[in-house]
Amino acid sequence: MTAKRIFLEIGTGNDLHGCDYTKAAVRAVEDAIHHSSLALVRTLHVDLDTIAIDVTVGVQRPEEVNRSAIKAALPHGSVNVNVVKGGLDVPEEGASDLTVIATAAIAVCLDLVAAK
Repeated sequence: MTAKRIFLEIGTGNDLHGCDYTKAAVRAVEDAIHHSSLALVRTLHVDLDTIAIDVTVGVQRPEEVNRSAIKAALPHGSVNVNVVKGGLDVPEEGASDLTVIATAAIAVCLDLVAAK
């Protein structure tokens, strides 16, 4: 049986002045995981390192995101990172500054047959 999504968390993050897409993306991931608990997984006595985690992050410049940094922000599981065009760039009027806003969706997947 293939793994099925059991949780979906959404987060946002930003880099106010550094124009750093990775920093904004990691903050979006951290925002999402700080709103969740894997109590169901623990209740089922599933090894947290066996769960599958699919992360999708949206930023205006996906090619500038370090996927390894996103993986490092997640403490458990086998992590797959997909970075897509999304999020928002907000230029500061009259300056060369840019606020980068990222959005993240984190899906936790579990093979429910194997969890029994």
